[in-house]
Amino acid sequence: MNIYEDYIKEIEERKGQGLNPKPIDDAELLSAIIEQIKDLENKYRADSLNFFIYNVVPGTTSAAGVKAKFLKEIILGESVVEEITPAFALELLSHMKGGPSIEVLLDLALGDNATIAKEAAEVLKTQVYLYEADTARLKDAYEKGSEIAKDILESYAQAEFFTKLPEIEEEIKIVTFIAGIGDISTDLLSPGGDAHSRSDRELHGQCIFEHNKEMQKNLLALKEQHPDKRVMLIAEKGTMGVGSSRMSGVNNVALWTGVQASPYVPFINIAPIIAGTNGISPIFLTTVGVTGGIGIDLKNWVKQKDADGNTILDADGEPVLEQKYSVETGTVLTINTKEKKLYNGDQELMDISASLTPQKVEFIKAGGSYAIVFGKKLQTFAAKTLGVDIPQVYAPSKEISIEGQGLTAVEKIFNKNAVGNTQGKILHAGSDVRVEVNIVGSQDTTGLMTAQELESMAAKVISPIVDGAYQSGCHTASVWDNKSKANIPKLMKFMNDFGLITARDPKGVYHSMTDVIHKVLNDITIDDWAIIIGGDSHTRMSKGVAFGADSGTVALALATGEATMPIPQSVKVTFKGNMKSYMDFRDVVHATQQQMLKQFGGENVFQGRVIEVHIGTLTADQAFTFTDWTAEMKAKASVCISEDETLIESLEIAKSRIQIMIGKGMDNDKQVLQGLIDKANKRIAEIKSGEKPALTPDANAKYFAEVVVDLDAIIEPMIADPDVYNEDVSKRYTHDTIRPLSFYGGNKKVDLGFIGSCMVHKGDMKILAQMLKNIESKQGKVEFNAPLVVAPPTYNIVDELKSEGDWEVLQKYSGFEFDDNEPKGLARTKYENMLYLERPGCNLCMGNQEKAEPGDTVMATSTRLFQGRVVKDSGEKKGESLLSSTPVVVLSTILGRTPNLSEYEAAVDGINLTKFKPSHKLLVN
Repeated sequence: MNIYEDYIKEIEERKGQGLNPKPIDDAELLSAIIEQIKDLENKYRADSLNFFIYNVVPGTTSAAGVKAKFLKEIILGESVVEEITPAFALELLSHMKGGPSIEVLLDLALGDNATIAKEAAEVLKTQVYLYEADTARLKDAYEKGSEIAKDILESYAQAEFFTKLPEIEEEIKIVTFIAGIGDISTDLLSPGGDAHSRSDRELHGQCIFEHNKEMQKNLLALKEQHPDKRVMLIAEKGTMGVGSSRMSGVNNVALWTGVQASPYVPFINIAPIIAGTNGISPIFLTTVGVTGGIGIDLKNWVKQKDADGNTILDADGEPVLEQKYSVETGTVLTINTKEKKLYNGDQELMDISASLTPQKVEFIKAGGSYAIVFGKKLQTFAAKTLGVDIPQVYAPSKEISIEGQGLTAVEKIFNKNAVGNTQGKILHAGSDVRVEVNIVGSQDTTGLMTAQELESMAAKVISPIVDGAYQSGCHTASVWDNKSKANIPKLMKFMNDFGLITARDPKGVYHSMTDVIHKVLNDITIDDWAIIIGGDSHTRMSKGVAFGADSGTVALALATGEATMPIPQSVKVTFKGNMKSYMDFRDVVHATQQQMLKQFGGENVFQGRVIEVHIGTLTADQAFTFTDWTAEMKAKASVCISEDETLIESLEIAKSRIQIMIGKGMDNDKQVLQGLIDKANKRIAEIKSGEKPALTPDANAKYFAEVVVDLDAIIEPMIADPDVYNEDVSKRYTHDTIRPLSFYGGNKKVDLGFIGSCMVHKGDMKILAQMLKNIESKQGKVEFNAPLVVAPPTYNIVDELKSEGDWEVLQKYSGFEFDDNEPKGLARTKYENMLYLERPGCNLCMGNQEKAEPGDTVMATSTRLFQGRVVKDSGEKKGESLLSSTPVVVLSTILGRTPNLSEYEAAVDGINLTKFKPSHKLLVN
């Protein structure tokens, strides 16, 4: 059977799943198809033509190279295909977005045939995905006197690739579809359990609404009833897209409700319209912008006020809401893009200027933010080459500079890393800024899409601006199944070739490192002034400022070394009082969220902003517990303010861990990891000499709000509860319900415990070991009344625990220990009442491989409590994922229930929990 017959067989198999032929990215298959096109008698010729024209993945895929070469032959008359004229061949090249297509267009434009050169030049003028090799050819030709090159450059300098695009519609008719009540996590739009299919867009599209076929049918029916309108997906009484950026979520929404990007590229849709009563999660909104979509903060439910303007509360102390206007499914509305208003008929509902800023309108017009980023770079290049000023084509970046006002920490970082703004101008929050990116992270379930995005934007190598980048293997660590075996090695090779440090060695030399991505990024961030972009919502570092991002924004950062965003507002968090000896820092984290909500009458002032936490005395490992949780606080990012001595200690720890990576053989030819150590040494020297102390804000900086956490008020462990039985559906699964341990009365049954994910560090593993030893010394043996799953975040931690004797303690009580030589091939579906020592990685937290048994109540150190994430519902009971500190999890599994406070205090007596004492220094300039 030849490769084409294999493809036909796959097509038949996909038909059984209700799917179309998979888009072609393989050169060998497309070469066979081209041979069948050339053979006029071939029985597969008609299908082959259809595949060639409509079903080839563009960009830098190997198939795209073959397609571009054949189109060039047709244009030059070297091959004749009746159905593909030279003019049509040029049109097909114009839809291939870059890489081989640009190379071919430049060959033609700079070639000897004047007629073809002019036609190719006209196509080139519409293209923006040009890289250094392409622009160097144009510059060289121009300097040698080429009129064609000059004509193309003049067009680029005027940004005609943008200005000649159609303007956006003045009125967009929409029809509403409520996807859920309350916060909608991206798991609803792209379930974690379907992560393996994300790169197969049509297949992955079948999982939207967690495979709820009834909802899918209702959505299709709504589209059929309103063929002239766009569907707007809504989170009623909640925020849309919480939990992660998840490009696959936006891709799925676009596939079902958006518009096709190109008639010659299948299953790539753009421009979805998404909304929420409380808007869109910040990182998810960025992803919407990537596709040229619209995200709207509806504010259709508001808090009731009394005559004095105070919020009216119900019996539970929750704000009473009233509906300003209805958006029930099937409501026809109009977006007026000129007035920037939302209408129901002639009735104006609200101003939506924030959804249609000049920059966002440009994204919509260009079909996504990438085209704007590349267009600006191309215009700058052309103007510089021609020696002319850059014409003002794009909307000017908003630059806010307030005289006499100091800078917050994040404002300082953005000003330091900014490019392209008015030289010498100090910028404050709200300013639109292009910034250079220092560290980039890609994780394994979104990495497949990042690789696709890099191919589609024709990128071949990492930007030299980036200090370091890492491709993780943590999200597929717990189960090495056939899907992982098929996808992950290909991903690792692609990323390794692209220039990233990879968790798995494509050459098989070093041991596979399935370490949690956030932990690795936290270690390789060696500058408190750094900007980090990572393909996971928990990209929140305790050094620098880090932003979780969709797979496309990660790709853009890798390819260009830049990111574009407004400087966020900041909320300052400081601490007072003293931490109780029996409390863990995880309790401080949860109490921060609880106290903030109480201080601001239920309003989450963290949402969409940067939390500037004056952590002072906690090293990077421990401080990460706070910054990591800020994703659940709905913050855009967080910045840790540390004392000089603490920062130096954190950097020394980072150096030692990077050195371990080097020792394992993970560095590449460019010695990226050694370069990070060198940069860390330089930063340490700057701090010690006083030349550049640890990052602090200015004393006269302005914050959106300030939160003071009272440590004295934290008198018992705090638990984040999904509140699954709340009568108000919108209050479930929000991370905002923080309860004291005593709420559960010491009698809530716990079915499974989980210690792992990015929220734990080495100290947590040592706490677990010490608690087991203490229980044995008091009771003579350790008996588990519920299973306890333990997944250390990194192999370094495992190695250190082994050298210090703690791993031996854990082994003693475990009934299962991971074996890298024989990793699990199937996810566990049943658990025994014992300790499971799992492979380093995300494990239960990710929800794409291991899960608790349906209907279980899980007590976990994790970050995720969304419905179905860690545990699904059963027919009899809702699954619950309660989030707490390591000691609470351990004791809950020993008892099989939540402990009471006296049991808890006795269990942690004498154990060195994560202590925190607020800094006595004034951490400002």
